Amino acid sequence: MTLIETVPGPAQRALRAPGVRMACLALLVAAVACADLFAGRGVTPEGVRVVLLGGGDPTAEHIVLQLRLPRLLVALVAGACLGVAGLVLQSALRNPLAGPEVTGVTPGAVLGAVAATGLGLAGWESPTAVVVAACLGGFAGAGLLWLLTGREAGDPEQTAVYGVLVSAVLAGLTAVVLLVAPGELGSVVQWLIGSTEGRVWQHWNLLWPWAAFWGAAAWLLAGPLTLLRCGDEQASAAGLATGRGRGAALVCAVALTAGAVSAVGALGFVGLLVPHLALAVFGADLRITLPGAALLGATVVCGADAAAQLLSRLLATALEADRLTLPVGALTTFVGAGLLMAVARRRADER
Repeated sequence: MTLIETVPGPAQRALRAPGVRMACLALLVAAVACADLFAGRGVTPEGVRVVLLGGGDPTAEHIVLQLRLPRLLVALVAGACLGVAGLVLQSALRNPLAGPEVTGVTPGAVLGAVAATGLGLAGWESPTAVVVAACLGGFAGAGLLWLLTGREAGDPEQTAVYGVLVSAVLAGLTAVVLLVAPGELGSVVQWLIGSTEGRVWQHWNLLWPWAAFWGAAAWLLAGPLTLLRCGDEQASAAGLATGRGRGAALVCAVALTAGAVSAVGALGFVGLLVPHLALAVFGADLRITLPGAALLGATVVCGADAAAQLLSRLLATALEADRLTLPVGALTTFVGAGLLMAVARRRADER
């Protein structure tokens, strides 16, 4: 191989530029959003186009503008929240398996929402009360993990073990709540699985300011998070108060996760796998990778929602069940579990 062949050309250098990769990802988000808007039942793609151009009958206009559009926006923002929350957790805890799902954050948020519903304090149709309950549950789950890890908070192995235990305990408490209030099962199953069904403008108006505030706070912590990824000794040598930095990061991660859970429920493996993809695409500079994780999370959840709607149409036609709906959380869990198994087997083979 000659020296000329090893030096990247202008086109290759341009593709490697973070701004170009971010722009390409933004175009992908736009394409996936269009697919999600045109998917679903009730209005044909041509009908959606007519409504977007200002025409269409009142029924089609209501479906597109009052049901599909807020559902699309909520899916995008919830996915962004989970992507950023996962990356913040994995960086703060120095644990590649420290997703919201296995650190007590998501199970705690689900428990809070389910418990509030069972007590009659909140409901799927009252997003404000659900956000408060989910936040309290998420902070309780993270606090329990923090208490258990204690001084070993920077030990990835200890954190992973205690995170799984805390998540299992919180999931068991959620099951107990369902046994105590079985009549609420139908209204809480969406939080347990994860769904974008029935998302309206009220949910969007509540979610986006929350996501914008905590997402900006997470980005401001990009520097401390980068130091924490290097280890507590290196971070302390650089002048960072590791305890306060990690605590602030966990607050942001819990708040972002709670906001997403209160809107769409527990979407499995999004917060766990998206950060790995973001780091592979954008590198270790979290000032760039955190926005990239937000775009990737939005792409994954919105794309899964579009796929779930299309699969629901196919299954409804094949099984002659008009009301059959595939929850988006079931799809993300199925695909995410498959990807995680493939990665684990690949690493095992490499060893």
